[in-house]
Amino acid sequence: MNRILTTHTGSLPRPDDLIQIMWAKGDGIPVDEQALARRVKTAVHETVDKQLDAGVSVINDGEMSKPSYATYVKDRLHGFGGESIQNYYFADLADYPKSADLVAANPGRRKRSAPACNAPISVKDTGAAKQDMVNLTNAVSGKDFTGAFSSAASPGVVSLFFGNEYYPSDEEYVFAIAEAMRHEYETIAAAGLTVQLDCPDLAMGRHSAYAVLDLADFRKRAEMNIEALNYGVRNIPAEQLRMHLCWGNYPGPHHCDVAMSCIIDLVWKAKPRTILFESANPRHAHEWKLFEDIRVPDGKVLCPGVIECQSNYIEHPDLVAQRIERYVNLVGYERVMAGVDCGFSIHVGMRGIDPDVVWAKLAALAEGAALASEKLCP
Repeated sequence: MNRILTTHTGSLPRPDDLIQIMWAKGDGIPVDEQALARRVKTAVHETVDKQLDAGVSVINDGEMSKPSYATYVKDRLHGFGGESIQNYYFADLADYPKSADLVAANPGRRKRSAPACNAPISVKDTGAAKQDMVNLTNAVSGKDFTGAFSSAASPGVVSLFFGNEYYPSDEEYVFAIAEAMRHEYETIAAAGLTVQLDCPDLAMGRHSAYAVLDLADFRKRAEMNIEALNYGVRNIPAEQLRMHLCWGNYPGPHHCDVAMSCIIDLVWKAKPRTILFESANPRHAHEWKLFEDIRVPDGKVLCPGVIECQSNYIEHPDLVAQRIERYVNLVGYERVMAGVDCGFSIHVGMRGIDPDVVWAKLAALAEGAALASEKLCP
């Protein structure tokens, strides 16, 4: 194409009434399932229209049906009936307890639930992913859009959030997850959409969950998770896959984040063609220079975050264009897509920034990409 495409990472602000229904369901309060399904459907239509109005090229359903980008799998897979982890360990928050209090106070984070695996993992609900695809494809039908994607939890992030009380080894656990998640991945691909694998395990996994791994041990675990990911998407072509690297979408100090340079060689081993990664926030904005010194493998597409998802500042389109230009100068405009560092509402009801600001930020993303395209594309 003769322009630089724009996208985002997945989760978008949910309507207030949908949040209340989903919170009630999560708390075990009986809800009208048919009414919930209808509200999810209309919410998908609403968020598709808002993305298109903002000028986003490659859109999704905003994750309207999911209580969280990773923990939703407990409702779609058998095997997760153990005790839920209530408090996750993050090394940077341990160093700054008042920051930990601020993060913990977020209502969306308090509501999430991740029971441990205590039985064999298999697909429980074959209809949920199919319904997601019906909702999204119906919402985009007849609309002028460039492309669509749907997010799914990677095997590694599921193993990060859900403790293992059943499988004899971490490897058996993560590969069992990969085999079970294959149904969702292939359902998305069969609908003609791009599959986005959410992979905080490959970055945030170093400093979160239970303890900080030394770099060598973390790389071994990351490599195992990538092998499991590749196993799970073995029947899907690389060009229909994208993956999101994440160091954790929470307002912490992030001084314990592993450097991109320490993991990038492993990232290239993953099958997905397009790599989404943080590149706008104050901890990772400098890492664009890494690509001056390393070769991006043929066939890989870079999708740096040029919009920060934890700030109410609306980025100036000129800044967005400048950030895009850095990457275009390194790999060419054909191999750059402009994105957002992470999701705007990764847990249902998460209060990060003003929901109305989200759409203004996405509009700034589109405007900045248009400016960059004018300058850099033939």
